[in-house]
Amino acid sequence: MGKRIAFIGGGNMASAIIGGLIRQGIPAADIDVVEPWAEARTRLAADFGLQPSAEAGDFLAAADLIVWAVKPQTFKDAAAAVRAHNHTALHLSVAAGITSASIAQWLGSERIIRTMPNTPALIGKGITALFARAAVTAEDKAWADQVIATTGATVWLTTEEQLDAVTAISGSGPAYMFYFMEAMTEAGARMGLAREQAYQLAVATFIGAGELARASTEPPESLRAKVTSKGGTTYAAITSMDESGIKDLFAKALFAAHHRAGELGAEFGKA
Repeated sequence: MGKRIAFIGGGNMASAIIGGLIRQGIPAADIDVVEPWAEARTRLAADFGLQPSAEAGDFLAAADLIVWAVKPQTFKDAAAAVRAHNHTALHLSVAAGITSASIAQWLGSERIIRTMPNTPALIGKGITALFARAAVTAEDKAWADQVIATTGATVWLTTEEQLDAVTAISGSGPAYMFYFMEAMTEAGARMGLAREQAYQLAVATFIGAGELARASTEPPESLRAKVTSKGGTTYAAITSMDESGIKDLFAKALFAAHHRAGELGAEFGKA
């Protein structure tokens, strides 16, 4: 890419992007990380050959892109520490809830891209939604897409408000899948399978169903109908879930996540 990238925060999501960049041939020497936790700095050095710093410093002036991988509640303070060292970088945030308007105010820059990734990015199988403020150029967007694409698929949004919905669907989504895997594993064990076997079956079923949906042009209701013969075992399970209102309850849970995403911005995005 020929440019210097700095990460503010060196946790899981930062590590996923850093790993993707290094796999694409970006030299570790072109990547800076500000990470206050000593353990995390040690891990980044061991995993990627980086030399992380405990705090912001003059070295950030060389950054062409700054990736914000901090918790929402620490973003404002981190921004104050960084702002003194860099006024020219493109900024890319992976922090949930914090609006681009708050980020722009804290950093004194309009070149802001907000994203919502998810944890499969850790193995290059993630999906990330992105939204760019008006001052972000087509070249900026292309570069951000190139950086994030090292962790999986990307989707560009037309309004920032859509990011809260993305947070509810795909950002938090892996946890829902793991939740259902837990339930399937527990049920399988109660039916007489070894817990390890039940878990193996649950994981393989989620992976296989996802790949089948990806390969198909049919909507999910059609794919489900093909497996649901009236009077059969799947029909019994789906009927039981419908009678329990599982679909409505699941939708309610997604709206709770959507609402919380908005709350995070209101709570931690104040000037």
